[in-house]
Amino acid sequence: MRRPSGAGEIEMQMFDWYRVAAPAERRTFWGCFLGWSLDTFDNQVLAFLLPVLMAAWHFSKTEAGLIATSSLLAAAFGGWVSGILSDRHGRVRVLTWSIIWFTAFSIIGGLTNSYYQLLVVRALQGLGFGAEWAVGAALMAEVINPAHRGKALGLVQSGFSVGWALAAVVTGLLLAYLPSWLAWRSAFWVGVIPALIVLAIRRYIPEPAIFREMKEATGSRTLASWRSSFRKDVRRSSLLAALLVTGLQGSSYAVMIWLPTMLVQIRHLPPSSVAMMVTMMSIGSFIGQVGFAYINDSLGRRFTAIGFCLFSAFLTGCYLLVPMNPWLFALLGLPVGMGINGAFAGIGPMLSELFPTQIRTTCMGFSYNVGKSLGALSVALVGVAAEHLGLVGSIALFCIIGYSCALLALAFLPETRGRDLSNIAPIDDSYDQADMLEPATPIRR
Repeated sequence: MRRPSGAGEIEMQMFDWYRVAAPAERRTFWGCFLGWSLDTFDNQVLAFLLPVLMAAWHFSKTEAGLIATSSLLAAAFGGWVSGILSDRHGRVRVLTWSIIWFTAFSIIGGLTNSYYQLLVVRALQGLGFGAEWAVGAALMAEVINPAHRGKALGLVQSGFSVGWALAAVVTGLLLAYLPSWLAWRSAFWVGVIPALIVLAIRRYIPEPAIFREMKEATGSRTLASWRSSFRKDVRRSSLLAALLVTGLQGSSYAVMIWLPTMLVQIRHLPPSSVAMMVTMMSIGSFIGQVGFAYINDSLGRRFTAIGFCLFSAFLTGCYLLVPMNPWLFALLGLPVGMGINGAFAGIGPMLSELFPTQIRTTCMGFSYNVGKSLGALSVALVGVAAEHLGLVGSIALFCIIGYSCALLALAFLPETRGRDLSNIAPIDDSYDQADMLEPATPIRR
């Protein structure tokens, strides 16, 4: 039988991992992909509505940064708690409740009538946002073949770009065709439709075999707690991973949250055309994440991440600081999107391979969400610094700081490509009996 060649062969190689996956693995992929897309959609809608809400409710850039940061900080706390609950009670159960939680508060957000009401509702909604990444990444990592872990988790991460693009398109259409008072409310409400689809899929996703076997082997001894991330055997990895996420999130959020406002107030574009600019960047983001996913399995986690950070730092600087006409500005958004969000495709595989099954989502939740909360400070700080440096200069400054933090962390993190998650066991027993997880016998499939 003749082997396929050319584009057809490349396509087969790209999707071989999906073709050989079991039905439960495919459902897990779609449940995680769509859940992360919905999480991003609900989270990013606010960024596109800020110019409209600032005009309607008369609040400042600093207050706008605070409302965005409050949601991200709440997501950090919610993600850490969700990670602990996931290690105790199961991945799928926690993910299901996270969807219900943040979708309910998205509906409530559309009913608010003042800045302070929305501030409180978005903070509460953020508690649900935090669970989706760490728990979903661990769930996917535990069911997929280690040789394809980078590709599968990277493609799950690309759901971020899908959610971001949908947020841009939906809000752009609503703002263009509906009165502004109804458009922004509808943007918050529309997320209930994909939420129902995600919940339907997750009804048929089982807990990973690695997790079930670990629970059977360790029983009640497997009690993850907030202290688990600081155990001697995982403390260094937890803190370095948090620094890595801090840098990537700080740079990414400084651009994504403030880009619509910059386009309207500095570039003087109408709000309805901002969707086109951001859609171009979100397409680039999708390309970057998918590309990173495949390079990640071939060249390794650290090398690929370092390359993307350097690439993104250079392009983002050009995008923000070099004068150009609107068409060139829109086109450059594609490679900039590849850089600022592409590297996130490697975070899930790397963090899932750093920690043992007994405390995997606890440590991932800590590292990712502490990093996310510290990175989220850049959103508020950009608003504060903009009063002195201007909005463009402020965004550029926090991008530089963010990528410097990420590169520093990558210099000390180990290469983890292809680790067998079932064979990573705790090695530290220095804590008191009440606070530690006893070492478990490595579990093999």
